[in-house]
Amino acid sequence: MDRKGIQLPHFHSHEPSDPDRPTKHREWPSLRCLALVVLGMVISASYFQYGRWHSCRAPPLVLDSGPKLPPEVVQRAWAAYSPYYPAAKYEAPPDHCVITQVNLLQRHGARYPTKGATERMKESLQKLLDVHTYTDATLEFLRDFEWDLGTASLISIGKKQSFESGVEHFTRYRHLFSSSQLPFVRSSGSDRVIKTAKIWNEAIAQASNGMYRPVTSVILSEADGANNTLDDGSCPRAQRLKERQKAWRNIFAPPIVERLNIAAPGADLKEKDIVELMPLCAFETLFHGTTSPFCDMFTLEDFLAYEYYEDLARYYGTGPGNPLGPIQGVGYVNELIARLTSQPVRDRTQTNHTLDSSPETFPLDRTFYADFSHDNQLIAIYSALGLFQEDGEPRLEEHRRWRVSRMTPFSARMIVEKLACGGGRKEYVRVLVNDAVQPLDFCGAGDDGMCTLEDFVESQTYARGDGNGDWEACFD
Repeated sequence: MDRKGIQLPHFHSHEPSDPDRPTKHREWPSLRCLALVVLGMVISASYFQYGRWHSCRAPPLVLDSGPKLPPEVVQRAWAAYSPYYPAAKYEAPPDHCVITQVNLLQRHGARYPTKGATERMKESLQKLLDVHTYTDATLEFLRDFEWDLGTASLISIGKKQSFESGVEHFTRYRHLFSSSQLPFVRSSGSDRVIKTAKIWNEAIAQASNGMYRPVTSVILSEADGANNTLDDGSCPRAQRLKERQKAWRNIFAPPIVERLNIAAPGADLKEKDIVELMPLCAFETLFHGTTSPFCDMFTLEDFLAYEYYEDLARYYGTGPGNPLGPIQGVGYVNELIARLTSQPVRDRTQTNHTLDSSPETFPLDRTFYADFSHDNQLIAIYSALGLFQEDGEPRLEEHRRWRVSRMTPFSARMIVEKLACGGGRKEYVRVLVNDAVQPLDFCGAGDDGMCTLEDFVESQTYARGDGNGDWEACFD
């Protein structure tokens, strides 16, 4: 079957069945894309003191750029709020290798802002709405502005991303599917994650002309105290470390504060307001499908600085910059090892022992596993595995490894392929994040990114050691 011939269902932008979304809707004029690009091209070398930015070709976004949408370079500066795009073109394994198992870990599709983010955005936005006279025409839209974003639930493009993911994975790995080998699907317990998994399942059914109809077999609770390897709520003492993030905010935000306070006399915006207002460009654009006027308030230079701000947030959140960040991904890594080796799960961290000890809720004989989760948890799992390692804090360089828009955009996905190679059918592992093959230096991978299964398992000493004491620190 040709993937291009598959008919995608039409996901309406405005669904009356969604209780979290107000019914009122408006469309905004398109962003003056050319002007934004021109503004952003002149990036001060003294401002970005850690490196230079270069223009380069890259894979296209799912949310295609056009006259009504911001340029790709802007969309990719939305960090965790960027729409999904492949970080590289998928490379098939060597000809003498056959993929025998796939483990998919995927973030939910694009959503509305969360409740907490909504409250912070509205508080900062109100300062601009209370202004009587604007001296910059780009703010005139605020006179008639009405908030019409819902809260936390999946939006139309997020559903489209989830469906396209299912079609892509069936098309690529169809040899792993059979009536006796359907994907084993789990989901974390948030509504947007559950719906993402459901849409992915439906995509498999449609792509296979109804031959294969996977279902979500396990939904892991996100209640306080629940053992859940697909959510980052299992380490009570873990705290987001915000000092470095705030330090960068206080470097890049003051010129924006000054500019907007001149444009909106009396608003009295602070640095903290800037980082709450900037995501509105992403959320409104993704929801309405046309450039939000909030995008016009900021330059490309502003967005690139904001992207680094969000990169630091994740690095010191559940990433390696936080002593209790990677431990939150250990349970999933030990589940992954169990699947790759067809051995029972050995873990004393956040796995659910009741579920993981049953072949009904944690089978060890499947060829395709699909788990659906959140971006913060993907970051923790990447960190526990040893992916995206930097020599200390990520530097503000274009080609830094730690770049959240390439790691956990909406609908981000990590795939771990198990392969059998050569006449002896020796087993190997390779890891792809958003289709980019990861350099598994820690287990001796070559240019093809492949480690032997044995070396990969041996390399995971942090997970196999249950975090080497970090799990206990979650409760001490």
